[in-house]
Amino acid sequence: MGTTSPLTRARALLRVRNQLARECLAELLAVFLLILITLSGSAQMVTSSGTKGNTLTASLAGALAVMVAIYTAGGVSGAHLNPAFSLAMCLLGRFPWWKFPIFVAVQIFGAFVSAGAVYALYHDAIWHFSNGTLTASGPRETASIFATYPADYLSLSNGFLDQVMGTALLIAGILAILDLRNKGVPRGLEPVAVALLVLSINISMGSNCGSAINPARDFGPRLFTYVAGWGTEVFRWAGGRG
Repeated sequence: MGTTSPLTRARALLRVRNQLARECLAELLAVFLLILITLSGSAQMVTSSGTKGNTLTASLAGALAVMVAIYTAGGVSGAHLNPAFSLAMCLLGRFPWWKFPIFVAVQIFGAFVSAGAVYALYHDAIWHFSNGTLTASGPRETASIFATYPADYLSLSNGFLDQVMGTALLIAGILAILDLRNKGVPRGLEPVAVALLVLSINISMGSNCGSAINPARDFGPRLFTYVAGWGTEVFRWAGGRG
């Protein structure tokens, strides 16, 4: 009589059978990877004062992170990665409304945890660069590693328009890429096309507010910086007036 190997038994024991749980775990892992790569690209640029990275490399890291994340969870959760995309899917009737708050909570939590991982990874570099002071402003600020901040000249209204327009372009581009009635992207290369879309937005619309185009990507890490010692300054508008 054959015996089941320990590995097979372990796989059977750890297998998640509930579909919603599988989707949430996939979304959590994908967002974790997305934010881990994206913020690490920013950390390398900031803490090296631009000698080991620049805005282009940071944008490339963010775009490639999107590709990795979609390949990771696309077949399980759809790899929403972004509350704005989840909302768009609900409005289009392609995603049930009851799942929306669950996915948003998972996305924000994944981004929060990933920010903590990046902080641990770049802990020494952050403290060396900041001279032991965690701030969201000044020449030695490090909060921009984790969240996006407005340029000094930017008004609140222009900042709002910037984020709405960038996010709308992202959603429209993704819908066009996924539309089977459109000129199709070769099967399996959709994540690459979305990554190129994200890159194009980052390098063309990033100067005003950093081109977050993802509420979870911005809020989760921003909340982490508040908890980790940067203080309430991370939630204050520092742009221009108008």
